[in-house]
Amino acid sequence: MKIYTKTGDNGTTALFGGTRVSKNDIRIESYGTLDELNSHLGLIRDQEIDAHSQAILIKIQEKLFVIGAILATDPDKALLKNGKERLDIKRISDLDIALLETEMDTMEEQLPPMTHFILPGGHQ
Repeated sequence: MKIYTKTGDNGTTALFGGTRVSKNDIRIESYGTLDELNSHLGLIRDQEIDAHSQAILIKIQEKLFVIGAILATDPDKALLKNGKERLDIKRISDLDIALLETEMDTMEEQLPPMTHFILPGGHQ
């Protein structure tokens, strides 16, 4: 798969399935934002962190790809070539959400009470 399409730029892009949408469509903005988040999580994984955190970040990154695939696929055209079978894009489950909530609760227990906002920055 090439990283360019040679189709020119008329201000639209294709979803998986061929539907053309504006490049400022909320779907495109959303999966672009997910890609940025995934990149930041990859940077965090490159730091010296414990194995459990590494494993959780990998799970989160995998789920972000799932959400991106859902956003990039036109639901009306999510059929395989024979026109009968639906694509098997895994969905985000209640167990996935529960895992994130449990991990956040565990992390929060280790933090001091928040008394003010902190500006990001200072190191990688």
